[in-house]
Amino acid sequence: MVSHDAYRLPLPALEKLGVETRRAGFALSYLLSAHALSESEVRSPFPVTFADLGRVHDGAYLESLTEPAVLSRIFSVAQEELVVDEMLRSVRLACGGTLLAAQWALAHRAPALNCFGGFHHAGKAKGGGFCAVNDVAVAVAALRAAGFDGEVAVLDLDAHPPDGTADCLAGQAWLGSISGSDFGPLPGVDELRLPPGTGDAPYLEALDELLSRLPRAALTFVLAGGDVLAGDRLGALALSLNGARERDLRVARALEHRPSVWLPAGGYGPHAWKVLAGTALAIGYHSEVPVPPDFDPLAVRFAAIAQSLPDEALGAEPMLTADDVAEALGHRRPQPAKLLGFYTAQGMELALERYGLLPHLRRLGYAQVHVELAAAGGAERARVVALDERSGESATLVELDVERKALRGGTFLFVNWLAMRHPRAQFSGERPRLPGQDAPGLGLSREMTQLLVLMSERLKLDGVAFRPSWFHMAYAARHTARFLDPARQGRFEALCRDSRELPLLEATRAVAEGRVQLNGAPYTWEPDEMVQFRDPAHVPDDRAQVQQARDASHFTLQAL
Repeated sequence: MVSHDAYRLPLPALEKLGVETRRAGFALSYLLSAHALSESEVRSPFPVTFADLGRVHDGAYLESLTEPAVLSRIFSVAQEELVVDEMLRSVRLACGGTLLAAQWALAHRAPALNCFGGFHHAGKAKGGGFCAVNDVAVAVAALRAAGFDGEVAVLDLDAHPPDGTADCLAGQAWLGSISGSDFGPLPGVDELRLPPGTGDAPYLEALDELLSRLPRAALTFVLAGGDVLAGDRLGALALSLNGARERDLRVARALEHRPSVWLPAGGYGPHAWKVLAGTALAIGYHSEVPVPPDFDPLAVRFAAIAQSLPDEALGAEPMLTADDVAEALGHRRPQPAKLLGFYTAQGMELALERYGLLPHLRRLGYAQVHVELAAAGGAERARVVALDERSGESATLVELDVERKALRGGTFLFVNWLAMRHPRAQFSGERPRLPGQDAPGLGLSREMTQLLVLMSERLKLDGVAFRPSWFHMAYAARHTARFLDPARQGRFEALCRDSRELPLLEATRAVAEGRVQLNGAPYTWEPDEMVQFRDPAHVPDDRAQVQQARDASHFTLQAL
């Protein structure tokens, strides 16, 4: 398997579109935890050279990729959010990964998986659909230049047709495709187009038909698209996870003992990473075992990192800190020594580096990222501060106010305030402002939530608590946290039930703007305590009271 941390694109805006940019990392986390893979079997790619890119793509087009306007069109994000060098680094690493996987597959006459790639919409002189360059065509050209002269086949099982690959490899390879979209005729492509909502059985029947025409090539590339899943925001084929696994198993059997390179291609829903993990299991073990539905790859990865960080590393202080020097020179007052009496600023920086948050912020275009501690009334505050490389100004990216607080049921890490801001980015029609936001987010809400849970564990508290100021905050936490008051929890569940036909943005705005009624009377959002218990046994058994309040509450929301 080939993977790299930079396979996560530095584009938080994509997550608002439903794209899980952590797909490669999540799949790898599961495979390692399931012992389907060892660390030694994961290879890291080098960026593909511009000379190899030039074997396929027009020179003027490659030069244009350094322009934010071009990349913003390809990746459907605002120019202000792009860090061009980091984007091109991710793209070149992915292309290098596909080439590395192809070299390995040929050397071992076996399947190889690159966890990012399958950029089949990139043609010789254009890109689109999240595809800047065509990694398959570049890998083929590089292999040809090194002396490989065998037949090549490309089996494209993404939910969209391989228009760019057809342009790049016309007459050079057999191209087969099953998709759910009509891009018009693609010369040289053996193409099967299926209707929306096809589902497992008809899809697999079409796959068998296409496999019967698949040549016995010296090297086969398989684009095992994750966008075939039901619920994918851009795909419409409606396969189940079991259907996607069966797809990969049938292809793996057809290619057994032959060199093949597998690529994840598209995938625009929360479960696309499970398709990628399933592809690895199919080609490595012919396994039908599903990924457990409750497996949380981020929690598993962070728990392992937490075990490697001793308390002393997070709370130990250097003999003389920069604040001590500043205070001695009369420049400023020192920061509090420790957050919650435990975490030093240096310890928090170490943790955020190890968990990958600081590297992510640097990839977003921030430099000199560091942690500052301060008092905040009765609570304590930690800030992640950085230099915006574009504006040259200092910016607060993360601000966290916390305290220990006794609530019914225990003592919790209480979050009075958590703000995560990406001041380089801008709100747009596809990335609208949520109530309470003054800047778009950083794409780190899941990471921060997990870190707060780990903090409560290290401090031996009973869990994490907070008071959501807006409906969307409570909605995002609904699977792991609940309101302490059972009647409040029941009303919240009723509001979720009665607003389920509305997009979350519209629902949270309706609540914030007073366009909601509860049982015929105006409703005002209730920012009561929500808690996430560390020990599920401590969750109160008040289901009857919750249900009673839910059944008695009926919300109506007035649309704009």
